[in-house]
Amino acid sequence: MATPVFDDVDEEAAVIACSYLFVVGRREWVHEINQKRSSLGEYSHLVRELLSHEDRFYGYFRMGVDEFTQLHHLISDDIEKQSTTFRAAISSLERMAICLRYLATGDSFATIAYSFRVGISTVHNIVKDVCEAMWKRLQPLYMPGPSQKMLEEIAEGFQMRWNFPHCIGAIDGKHVIVQSPPNSGSIFYNYKGTYSLVLLALVDHDYCFTAADIGAYGSQSDGGIFAASELGKSLNNGRFPLPNPTSLPEAQNLGQLPFVMVGDEAFPLKTNIMRPYPGKQLPDEKRIYNYRLSRSRRVVENTFGILASKWRIYHRQIQLHPSQVDSVVKATCVLHNFIRKSAFKDERRTHTETDTNDARPCHSLHNIQSTGNHASKDALAIREKFTEYFSSPAGAVSWQTNACFGKAK
Repeated sequence: MATPVFDDVDEEAAVIACSYLFVVGRREWVHEINQKRSSLGEYSHLVRELLSHEDRFYGYFRMGVDEFTQLHHLISDDIEKQSTTFRAAISSLERMAICLRYLATGDSFATIAYSFRVGISTVHNIVKDVCEAMWKRLQPLYMPGPSQKMLEEIAEGFQMRWNFPHCIGAIDGKHVIVQSPPNSGSIFYNYKGTYSLVLLALVDHDYCFTAADIGAYGSQSDGGIFAASELGKSLNNGRFPLPNPTSLPEAQNLGQLPFVMVGDEAFPLKTNIMRPYPGKQLPDEKRIYNYRLSRSRRVVENTFGILASKWRIYHRQIQLHPSQVDSVVKATCVLHNFIRKSAFKDERRTHTETDTNDARPCHSLHNIQSTGNHASKDALAIREKFTEYFSSPAGAVSWQTNACFGKAK
């Protein structure tokens, strides 16, 4: 296990530098409480002790020591600050620790500042800088733009793990609760009665983000957000690297079908987006289709659950400007992928990550809103072919009848 190098700072020199009085009236350069950061701050007082307790370290930072070290190696050059004559700089390791603790707890900047014995504005600037650095360095490695080869591999994963062929991802939106921005009116106000920005995400078969778009207003529907997103635009104008249509496994009689995303009722039915059939009184074949689609689509809801369980900032109202909320959300998404794909990833999995065959029909976590889009004949025909396939010997799975109807038919 690699151990991060927690450089010791000459305490006496640091105190002398930090105690320097910048004479503007009687204001001190650094508050006397914060002058004891190197000896009594949470980083020096607790974090170093956690190195000897991997489980506690993981609970504190939501990642292991090896992952912490690897992350620091990737972003240290972007967050390192130089000491000055007047005060010693906060090390890059401590800056990263402060940001991760903020994301892991969702505590206020004031609470983090008192714990680490730094200024409140210092915490604010650290969170901003570290989140931007994490996105800059991790995104090209752990959440690059999708390629045709990547989407083909994801489709294989959905077929093997979730029994839905030709699926390149599950798509959904998550409301990120924020403080109402000044003079914003009701554009951030959502149907849940809170103010939010929306994280629109395309997720692969292994609970990793393939694409994420953050910044849409909470008052918008998922379908409207998708249409205005970069993902939606690239899909509509043909720039999205979709694999070429092929036949479904052992079903050449159905012809060649395109690769699709799966979403709930809030999304439009298109040739590359499959949604459930509406209504309750449906023929058996359509009920089976809805079950098979919902089973695959649940991956994105579980991914949001894992994200919020790890980074508790999603359980609080984020008290930041919307542009800074974007940086925080993007950082957590790419950290999510980094931890799941890390060479050091272990078996610390939550209950939301199980993928048993005994899957229950799932329902959307948000209200169903009409998208106002009329499905084309091609899109309807493609959905019909998936419906036929899932009820045929070639595409049926042994448990789907019991899952849909509660008994053998």
